[in-house]
Amino acid sequence: MSKDKKSDRPVLIVNKRKILGRKVKSLRKEGILPANIYGKKAKSLSVQGPFAEIKKVFLKVGETGLVDLKVEGEKEARPVLFANPQTDPVSDQLIHLDFYQVDLTRKVSADIPVEISGEAPAVTRREGVLVQLLNVIEVEALPADLPEKLVVDVSLLDKIDEVISLKQALKTSGWDLTKIEAKVSLEQLLAKVELLTKEEEKPVIAAQEEVGGEEGEEPPVEGAKEKDKEEKKEAKN
Repeated sequence: MSKDKKSDRPVLIVNKRKILGRKVKSLRKEGILPANIYGKKAKSLSVQGPFAEIKKVFLKVGETGLVDLKVEGEKEARPVLFANPQTDPVSDQLIHLDFYQVDLTRKVSADIPVEISGEAPAVTRREGVLVQLLNVIEVEALPADLPEKLVVDVSLLDKIDEVISLKQALKTSGWDLTKIEAKVSLEQLLAKVELLTKEEEKPVIAAQEEVGGEEGEEPPVEGAKEKDKEEKKEAKN
């Protein structure tokens, strides 16, 4: 990983890929990660790059951090977001990623992870159980303004049935709300303390689960959500 002289964004270098389909297993054995580039103004392109470098950057910026992608043989770097990460269902090892090429002057929609922070006194006293009601929220912003995550502080949840809404969480989020628009109701509940029952074994209940694909198969390329529905459709093709 390196830094581009014109920006503070991480830089990744990839090559065009000729090996497709199930044959990509051979690439992974050599420490190479298969990927695809797609976007509104980008022709779909199969690429590959060093697994260690790509994983390092992905773990650092997630799916909302911009990366300058340099395709060998091209003069200009492409501004991209990581998309559609696929992991092995057994080893949980990263086996595929896509690069979504963006227009830095146009807003995009993205799902931002919701992260719980702190401890709820009601849970600490074993009176209740903390329920996380939403794992991600959709926002719209310019690619460079996309937040990494939304941190929800639950340390004020002192009684049963107390809740934290998106509106409350945004007040302490540090987000620039003049640049970031939540596409979810501000009254949407993010966390709640419910009465603890004998059946409850875990302090936090995940409201949603992620589903992974099968190893060896390339996932279908799905475009990120854009402001215009027509653009979203084209990005998926």
